[in-house]
Order: sequence, then C-alpha cells, then structure tokens
Amino acid sequence: MSKVAIVTDSTAYIPTELIKNYPVFSAPLQVLWDEKVYLDGIEIHPEEFYKRLEHAKTMPSTSQVTPTAFLSLYEDLLREGYDILSIHISQKLSGTLDSAIQAKAQLPGARIELFDSTTTSMSMGFQVMAAARAAALGASLEECAAIAGKARDHTGILFTAATLEFLHRGGRIGGAAKFLGTALNLKPILEVRDGRIEAVERVRNINKALDRMLELTLRRIDKRTPIRIAAVHANDPDNAKMLVERARQHFNVSEVSEAYISDVSPVIGTHTGPGTVGIAFMAGM
Repeated sequence: MSKVAIVTDSTAYIPTELIKNYPVFSAPLQVLWDEKVYLDGIEIHPEEFYKRLEHAKTMPSTSQVTPTAFLSLYEDLLREGYDILSIHISQKLSGTLDSAIQAKAQLPGARIELFDSTTTSMSMGFQVMAAARAAALGASLEECAAIAGKARDHTGILFTAATLEFLHRGGRIGGAAKFLGTALNLKPILEVRDGRIEAVERVRNINKALDRMLELTLRRIDKRTPIRIAAVHANDPDNAKMLVERARQHFNVSEVSEAYISDVSPVIGTHTGPGTVGIAFMAGM
C-alpha cells in the first residue's frame, strides 16, 4: 500500500503543533522587499514582518512558489515512496498552483494529484488537515483527494482588514473594491468566496466586526457539527484571542472539536495589511 504525503503552501500557516505528527509538507511563497527575496515562514516570520511593515518606507511584494521548488519537493517525496496530494491557495489569488502544474508535467507517470483549495489561510489549512488525518490512517491518494474535496465544501473564512489599501495595491481586492473610500471608523467584513475576495458588509468598529463575523460564521455553518475554528490575525493577537473566546460562547462545548489561533503569513499579510483579523472554519466533518 502506498503512503500519501500532503503538500501545501505557506499561505496556510497551519500551527506547528497541528502538523507535527502528520505527513504534511509546505512549499514557501516569497516576499520581495528592498531587492531581497525571503521565503515565507522560513526566512521571514510574522512577528518581525509586521513590525518592519509598520515603519517601512517601501512596501513588499510577493511571488508564487517556483516550479523548481515544487519539482525538488515532489522528487524528494517520490523517492521516499510517497504518492502526493498537493493542496494550494486559490488559483484566482496566486499563480502557485500553476507552478505545481508545471512541476508535475516534468514527472510523467508520477502519482501526484493537484488540488485548488479555492481559499487560503486556515480555511485551506483545515482541508490540508482533513486529508492528512486520512493519509495517516492509510487512505489512498484517491481517498485523500475525495476527503479534501468534501472538506473544501465545508470550509470558509471571513475577515476584517484595518485598511483596504493593501488589497487594492496588490491587485487582490476583488469584490471588496466597492468598499474603497469607506470612512475610517467603518470596518469592512470580507470573505473568500469561490476563490476570490468578496465584500460582505460594513460595521462601525472592530468590536462589532468580531461579533458580526461570528454571526455570519454561525449562519454558514448551519447547524453542522463537529465545528473546527481558527482565529487568524496579522499582528493582532488580542482580538484573535477575543474572537476565539466569543466563538466558544456561540457554540456548545460539545460542538467545537478544535479551536486555534493562527498567524496570517507574511505573504498574505502583504496583501491584507497589519491588523487583519478573521475566522476560518470547517463544519460537518
């Protein structure tokens, strides 16, 4: 029986304690800043990244995982006897999956399945973990891919950004463009829907944004259990912690099987900006 490795990318930023016992391997995207290239989550980490961003005179940009990086990782895993399920950030947000396609094309006959999560951050992370848990129990490549597909239909993410300027500058603003020019005291609530960032609504302040994101999450979960949630943040741990605490109040203890706090990776933070807070969920599996 073949063993299955789950490859993902650094935008998932899954907490280390979650993946340490599973066959999960992450390919880093890149942060380009002041003529230097940093591997996301390896050569630049959230705490230092957001501190530097606060006082930066020049703004960073990002680049997808290279085909060469994927090819090297795939070859290493194939040599170790793995089949590979490669789960990545929405193709509508990044060219990372295109790089994976190019790498796979150089390995004809290899058992590699490529999978568009249609999302990112811990919404993708929950899909990765669902597949990884199945792989650890001996599921086949096809079974792991089917589980990832089911998980994709059961995950989502809502978030609020301190400003839309970063999304606008990076060209990832999508349907949130209609909120540009919003008064500073209004907080936009956004979500990744069908692979793109879309506007949901505006509320008066961060406190109301946290409550409203939870209400919307509850609506999207629609009584499905068990529930897995992750508060994600770009240098705003206090509001992330508050979001998890409020989430626990919204659900019965028996309904929530997992609750985490996760950083927004530097690559995603380049586009959302510091102060972003969100909630990712998977429900019903």
